[in-house]
Amino acid sequence: MVLQVQTSTYEAKTQEIAKQLLAATQENRSFFSSLRDQMRWDDKLLAWAMSNPGLRVQLFRFIDTLPALHSKSEVASHLQEYLGDESVELPAALKGMLNFANPDSMPGQVAATTVGTAVETLAHKYISGENIKQVIKTVERLRKEKMAFTIDLLGEAVITEAEAQSYLERYLELIQQLVEASKNWTAIPAIDEADGEPIPKVQVSVKLTAFYSQFDPLDPKGSEERVSDRIRILLRRAKELGAAVHFDMEQYGYKDITLSILKKLLLEEEFRQRADIGVTIQAYLRDSEQDTKDLISWLKQRGYPLTIRLVKGAYWDQETIKAAQKHWPQPVYNEKAASDANFETITQLLLENHQYVYSAIGSHNVRSHSRAIAIAESLNVPRRRFELQVLYGMGDKVAKALVDRGYRVRVYCPYGELLPGMAYLIRRLLENTANSSFLRQNLENRPIEELLAPPIVKAEKNVQTRLMSQRVAGVPSVVATGVASLQSTDAINRVSHFLGAADTDYAEEEMTKKSAQAFQSVRQQLGKTYLPLINGEYVNTPEFVDSLNPSNFSEVVGKVGLISVEQAEQAMQAAKAAFPAWKKTPAKQRADILRKVGDLMELRRAELSAWMALEVGKPVKEADGEVSEAIDFCRYYADEMERLDQGVNYDIPGETNRYIYQPRGIAVVISPWNFPLAIACGMTVAALVSGNCTLLKPAETSSVITAKLTEILIEAGIPKGVFQYVPGRGSQVGAYLINHPDTHVIAFTGSQEVGCRIYADAATLKPGQKHMKRVIAEMGGKNAIIVDESADLDQAVVGVVQSAFGYSGQKCSAASRVIVLQPIYDTFVQRLVEATKSLNIGEAELPSTQVGPVIDANARDRIREYIEKGKVEAKVALELPAPEQGYFIGPVIFSEVSPNAVISQEEIFGPVLAVIRVKDFQEALAVANGTNYALTGGLYSRTPSHIQQAQAEFEVGNLYINRNITGAIVGRQPFGGFKLSGVGSKAGGPDYLLQFLEPRAVTENIQRQGFAPIEGAD
Repeated sequence: MVLQVQTSTYEAKTQEIAKQLLAATQENRSFFSSLRDQMRWDDKLLAWAMSNPGLRVQLFRFIDTLPALHSKSEVASHLQEYLGDESVELPAALKGMLNFANPDSMPGQVAATTVGTAVETLAHKYISGENIKQVIKTVERLRKEKMAFTIDLLGEAVITEAEAQSYLERYLELIQQLVEASKNWTAIPAIDEADGEPIPKVQVSVKLTAFYSQFDPLDPKGSEERVSDRIRILLRRAKELGAAVHFDMEQYGYKDITLSILKKLLLEEEFRQRADIGVTIQAYLRDSEQDTKDLISWLKQRGYPLTIRLVKGAYWDQETIKAAQKHWPQPVYNEKAASDANFETITQLLLENHQYVYSAIGSHNVRSHSRAIAIAESLNVPRRRFELQVLYGMGDKVAKALVDRGYRVRVYCPYGELLPGMAYLIRRLLENTANSSFLRQNLENRPIEELLAPPIVKAEKNVQTRLMSQRVAGVPSVVATGVASLQSTDAINRVSHFLGAADTDYAEEEMTKKSAQAFQSVRQQLGKTYLPLINGEYVNTPEFVDSLNPSNFSEVVGKVGLISVEQAEQAMQAAKAAFPAWKKTPAKQRADILRKVGDLMELRRAELSAWMALEVGKPVKEADGEVSEAIDFCRYYADEMERLDQGVNYDIPGETNRYIYQPRGIAVVISPWNFPLAIACGMTVAALVSGNCTLLKPAETSSVITAKLTEILIEAGIPKGVFQYVPGRGSQVGAYLINHPDTHVIAFTGSQEVGCRIYADAATLKPGQKHMKRVIAEMGGKNAIIVDESADLDQAVVGVVQSAFGYSGQKCSAASRVIVLQPIYDTFVQRLVEATKSLNIGEAELPSTQVGPVIDANARDRIREYIEKGKVEAKVALELPAPEQGYFIGPVIFSEVSPNAVISQEEIFGPVLAVIRVKDFQEALAVANGTNYALTGGLYSRTPSHIQQAQAEFEVGNLYINRNITGAIVGRQPFGGFKLSGVGSKAGGPDYLLQFLEPRAVTENIQRQGFAPIEGAD
């Protein structure tokens, strides 16, 4: 029977122990006065960061960049760029040091050396060594102080399979060398044994996701298989050598799948009895208490204990920002007090179940440790089943005081090169300098009562209200103090009022199941016939075409009826007849129909995603994002039309002046196959909500998806004749509708060749035509990403791979050129090739697939021709094989490409990437701007002046900095380009609807016999 003790009893004991520990840690300290006496720059930097939030952000951003800078001149110029920012109030000493005219000057070199050395010293405080030899020295010193250890290998993000394999091999080597060294270590009873049981001297901590580069909750089966194979090798070798292995917890999105994989693996016969393995719980997560209860129940079933390491959690800023951007519920507590309270709750839960679980309580907060000790002592928890943990370089005095009290303390020791270790260093610096940090408060001589007070949690609103308040505010203002480039609460609160639809969170098991069920349901409907909708009726047609699954072209997704020119004329006459009534329909009523369309699409989200995967070969996650975009278009344009419908008053005394809008007439929408739902929906509903009657002619290869959109529009209540679905041959029906004298607006997305032809045709006045046609045309791009020498290469490689090979490069916004500066070119190409090699190529519906097929045989053959041209012009860095049964092309990367090569200039619309080498940033911009297109572009850089120059001079409609260049979000990143990329306003932006409207000004003289109504008069 587990002994239960009253919480009040724990509290009294907690306070008593905490005061003793605090007294032991506070001897001989006066932090700020000692800093004034010292001249150590690393301490000064930390002190300044604590007292100056603006400096803190810029300083940490500089530190993040530092490892990428390869000369003192670069360090000096970046120091000036980051810390010379107007938002930063510099301490006198720092201001004096930065007052150099030239980064190459002697003062510039001295500044670079001083700060570089200080940051390196800081890093060595928190990183236990740069190689195994240094780590062994560190842990031997810790053991002399009677402290145990666990070693964590810092490294670049695992983005290639070669890196995942290397991660495993480096851990096997680390364990081997540590165990070898441990043979010479004297046994220390305090840490090497407890209750007569030996405790492994060597322990390592690993991250599950690092064992497979394509780890993804959407693909639980594939991720589990690949990860488990490597984990088994590690666990077997650790057992042979007598070492313990602990699994760290990472971002929230990986939590459930991580726990699921480990639970399954550790029930296998080979591992079931192992008690030298651990898992981690993060107390800042809202569902961590339930996770702990589930783990304890599972351990009871398993029959053998494991360690559960309890930590607060290290990714608070990241989790908060991601949830706000994705419109997902916040997974973390917003208040530190709530995390602290939850930490204490889970501590109690673990210790009260000590016969099933070994508890490892990781914290630097004296109260947290004291609470754990109070509970453990009250329950007489055996020493083997309880230990305390701290991070290397943090809470050293606390650790010593705990050891002196006779407790087993384990120090979490990260090791690795300082370059990849910088992200870890910044998390530690953020933690140390945050206002709410216990370590900081302790250093600032806060009253003991305040330091040791029980956490008081303010009552939060209910989850839905909380989520909505986060959505409106964007992100909590406290994020502004993080490294993320949110420099003031104003920047956060200026977030647009428009709230987009949330993408599916596939980290939730329920969602992956729902997706699988949708595919089953849709597969049962394959091969059906879809007829055009003319004047509210589905009509038969003289010609039909099969829409095929590009992943498997023997599979017919649906048979689509193609209208004749005569039927096109009937549709046009129906639209003319319906226009007068639709024009007079109140804007609010039209807007509400759009909102209903959005709601219906949300209900059918998984099904629509499945149709897209099967008809146009779009991988599931990308298809889901497209459903969100379609929903957003409906809701955003509904809001916009209500805004525009109010018009503008320019009244003066004696005269009213109204500026109002009216619909143009009949809109012809010609939609593409690559965004078969979002673009078709966006152009169509924009025309409809503006009061225009609309004919939708989709691309032949995506006509089933537009038939599904048609079903939704009808269900939402669009009147007959107002919207008509008219699939047909572009050369016949498309041309007829474009040239028709009753067409007022043509909204087109497609190739430059067709777009220019439409533009020319629309400019010709036809007999009987009494207006000029308005053309909105989006015509593609030759999009480039620049990667400079200061870029975060982990981030850049991942972003370029996603931008170039997501949906097989078939997005208007896809990257087909990457322009890389000379100093990092070879390293970048090597990692890019390895990351691309690691992608899974396969059928779009498979959850593991990142690269699906291209749309059809014509596209496949055209792309192959470009690949052959590329082989003549450049060097093949990578050409991946592809499956035979569909229209597949494996990703191809060309290196050493000339900026003027055919593959650098012409739009290929496939998974083909040209990597261009340039000497400096000026040349990079010139090359990026050296095509006929100006749609999207990207820059990976941590040099403020480069970012500023790109914002001013990079000729693109959508510029993305330090992120991938695809996936524009309605109301946040309105989408569209200029030059030969298109004509018209940006989709999803505040002036898009104006293209479908005619503005009018109405003036009335309201004077009668010299008098006029005076506003406000009695």
